[in-house]
Amino acid sequence: MKLGDRLSALAAMVPPGSRMADVGTDHAYLPLYLAEIGHIERAVAIDVNPGPFASARDAVLRASMADKIDVRLGNGLQVVTPNEVDVAVMAGMGGMTMIQIMETSPDVLQSLSRLVLQPMVGAPQVRRWLQTNGWRIIDETIVQDEGRLYEVLAAEPGQMEANELLEIGPILWQQRHPLLADLLKQRLYSLCFVLSQMEKSAAAQTNPKYQEQKAIISILEAKLACL
Repeated sequence: MKLGDRLSALAAMVPPGSRMADVGTDHAYLPLYLAEIGHIERAVAIDVNPGPFASARDAVLRASMADKIDVRLGNGLQVVTPNEVDVAVMAGMGGMTMIQIMETSPDVLQSLSRLVLQPMVGAPQVRRWLQTNGWRIIDETIVQDEGRLYEVLAAEPGQMEANELLEIGPILWQQRHPLLADLLKQRLYSLCFVLSQMEKSAAAQTNPKYQEQKAIISILEAKLACL
């Protein structure tokens, strides 16, 4: 099995010998790949939707991997027990959905040694949540897959400084990732559009979010100018 660049980036952040939960597994491509190459001890592949759950279950059976991968229908980490897995992967969903999943299963979250996350949107919110809740980012990357940019990060329990780099990724900035400028330009385009819409309304300009948007734009513009 060959993975695309996005899933390959996720796979690279899963430690060898892990017992992993893949939340939102879809066709179970990631746990199947990692199990086939002997990189993980076992996996729980989870999906909340019956269609993807059935696809994942059938794929695992076809690959004769049912002894390594347990496919479960359920919401987030609620179908996992504390200490059953040590790594949780969440990918292909919004950042706020990830945060809700983590907040809904605090006992499972506390038993994990690593999170591997790929938010489709809301990566800054995810980073801030991690910082506030006792997690530190240990790895980050940006991948381009089928014309779209994806942020992928890994976090482990620990302390992390709260600063403006949570908006763009502290490790992405430290490493001056080659795709960071493209990512910042993309975010600036979206933020400036939202700001332009807010500026059409006097009421919107009194909303705290208006000043927040302006502050974020200033941070991104300053960092982009340094790349």
